[in-house]
Amino acid sequence: MQFLPEADRPEVAFAGRSNVGKSSLLNALTGVKGLARTSNTPGRTQEMNFFDLAGVGYIVDLPGYGYAKASKRDIARWNSTTNQYLQGRPNLKRVYVLIDCRHGLKDNDRQLMDDLDVAAVSYQLVLTKGDKIKAGALDKVKAAVAAEALKHPASFPRVLTTSAEKPLGPIGGMMDLRDAVARVLLGLGDDFGDMFA
Repeated sequence: MQFLPEADRPEVAFAGRSNVGKSSLLNALTGVKGLARTSNTPGRTQEMNFFDLAGVGYIVDLPGYGYAKASKRDIARWNSTTNQYLQGRPNLKRVYVLIDCRHGLKDNDRQLMDDLDVAAVSYQLVLTKGDKIKAGALDKVKAAVAAEALKHPASFPRVLTTSAEKPLGPIGGMMDLRDAVARVLLGLGDDFGDMFA
């Protein structure tokens, strides 16, 4: 923790299971191809990566949780550091918890949500890989995830749907995510206008 940047500006963090598409999403979100390294190997991101947004704030790419191709010792180390960060970073404004829309919420996602509730850290659920399933199935997953989000006190109730491969398509959701991140980092509050759309 002592090697993290100074907590002198707002931060948002991206968390999710290994291979949920965090790095691909961050590349699409920022419009910088290759900013975050992508891999098909679970557990590729093994450290917290801070991306400076021109001095306005940081986007933090957290190591994935769940299965990873790494030693149990390494997994335990990065999980411990991530937990310390999530529970003790004073300038952390929101965590975006990424959920693969093909699988929906899993037990380790729910555990993270419970931990964030206890730590009173605001978070928002973001479905990834929205282009990988049919629209009807996607609607059902989104409704189920949204219903579960409403049961958690620290969860922002609007669930976003994204696609890193088709970020500007009808289900790409990248403009909505960019808007949400910008509002949080700039302290503009949340836009509730189309929260349940």
